[in-house]
Amino acid sequence: MPGNDATETRLSELDLDPAVHTWLARETELRSSLPDLTAPDPAVQRAAARRLSDRLAVTFTAEAPAGVAIADAWLPATGGAGLRVRCYRPDGISDPAPAQLFLHGGGFVHGSPDELVNDRLLAARALAAGLVIFSLDYRLAPEHPYPAALSDAVAAWLELTEAADRLRIDPTRIGVGGSSAGGTLAAGTTLALRDRHGLVPAHQALEVPAAAFRPYGRSGELYGDEFGAAAAHAVVPLYLPGGTGRYAEPLDVPDLTGLPPTLIMTAEHDFLRDGAEEYGARLAAAGADVCVLRGAGHLHGTPALTATMAGAREWQENCAAALRDAYHTERSPR
Repeated sequence: MPGNDATETRLSELDLDPAVHTWLARETELRSSLPDLTAPDPAVQRAAARRLSDRLAVTFTAEAPAGVAIADAWLPATGGAGLRVRCYRPDGISDPAPAQLFLHGGGFVHGSPDELVNDRLLAARALAAGLVIFSLDYRLAPEHPYPAALSDAVAAWLELTEAADRLRIDPTRIGVGGSSAGGTLAAGTTLALRDRHGLVPAHQALEVPAAAFRPYGRSGELYGDEFGAAAAHAVVPLYLPGGTGRYAEPLDVPDLTGLPPTLIMTAEHDFLRDGAEEYGARLAAAGADVCVLRGAGHLHGTPALTATMAGAREWQENCAAALRDAYHTERSPR
């Protein structure tokens, strides 16, 4: 585990926005009412985690704005199973529109495009960035360990390019993005597309990603179990039972040349912070156009607190502004 009693920061020592303390207290309260969060059955545990996420989002994440059509769609996939995506299309967006494949968070074992927090944040982002966003329902560990989720993401991005006419999107302006575990998958997807298909997304947006699965840098020393480090490390063997995977930990990929413009967003008080920022530095050294933004006062999950925290609204606007710059778009008309 990172750090020790002499070096780790305690949550109580931080000067956090009052909205963060309210969110933390409510999460603790809700967890005590959801014993299935620790159930041995992954499906039961996952359902409890979804209830926790949705109950928090009702209070702490601003409602989805009007002016965005939300609908599920299916993409073909090798083997015939198909891949479900949730599509967020702003009203009035010009065809063919730029698009982003989005990969949700959840530590590789939880999460879904159907979570209320994702609906609310991604609808707002699609409108503010002038993009069509496709959120992928990728396979989860432990039932489907690495590389299942990565394979789904690569296949989905390729299918978006193939189905661009039907989906009314521009095949030359399809990027990839993700938050937390999804940010890690987005980085791996970009690398795998480059190596296996000679293609790269138009852009990659990585929010609070785990660039490596080991403690890294000063943030790995400062922010321990109170900040989710223990839980994060516990899922690694479920997701990566073999211990290694070529694209599982982007920070360990030696060749970072030929990659697209990249946005990396980190939280100040996150044990993953320094690994993600180091990944940005290495991408820049390899020739990529990189923008790294650190959210002051943020914990790993607080960018979702758009109903109660000004800093979360600023985070989302900064992300949308960076996407508008990357895709040369404007905020969609309401």
